[in-house]
Amino acid sequence: MKKIGLSLILAALLSACASTPAPVANGNAGKDASTSQGSGTEVKPVDVSGTSGKSYSPLTDPSNILSTRRVYFDYDSFVVSQNYNELIEAHSKYLLANKDAKVILQGNTDNRGTAEYNLALGQKRADAVRKLMNALGVPDSQIESVSFGEEKPIEIGDTEEAWARNRRAEIVYQGEMPK
Repeated sequence: MKKIGLSLILAALLSACASTPAPVANGNAGKDASTSQGSGTEVKPVDVSGTSGKSYSPLTDPSNILSTRRVYFDYDSFVVSQNYNELIEAHSKYLLANKDAKVILQGNTDNRGTAEYNLALGQKRADAVRKLMNALGVPDSQIESVSFGEEKPIEIGDTEEAWARNRRAEIVYQGEMPK
C-alpha cells in the first residue's frame, strides 16, 4: 500500500514539474523577453525537439537507403541475395560520385564451424559484395574487404535468429565505426 501511495505522489510531482513554466528571472514578467531592453542580452527561442538544425549526410539519413549497411547471407553461403541489389547499387553509385570515399567490407559468420573455416567464409562474403560493386564500376582502390569470421557477432546466442543476424557483410565507410 505504501509503494502505491509513494508512486502516485511521485507521478504527481513529476507531472507538475513538467507542466510548470520556469519563473522569469529578470523581473520583466509579462513582457516579451526577446525585445526587453536593459539587460543587453537577447533571448532567442530554443528548439528542444532535438531535430532542428540536424543535417544528415546521405550516409546517415535514416530515410536514405545508404544508411543501411548490412548484407545478410544464408547458412554456409556467400551468394548475395537479389534482395540486396538495390542496396549495393546505391552504395556503388555513391562511391562513383564521391571518388575520395572508401569502404571496408567486413565479412562475418555465425559461431558454427571452425575458426579457420569462418574466417575464409567471412572473406568470401566480403569479396562477393566487392565483386558486385566492381561490376557496377567501383574501382578496387575504393574498396577493401576483410573477414572477422565469428569474432564480431551482432547477437550472442545459439538460436536460428542469432545465427542469421551474424551471417553478414558490413559496409563501413572510411573513418566510421560499424553500428
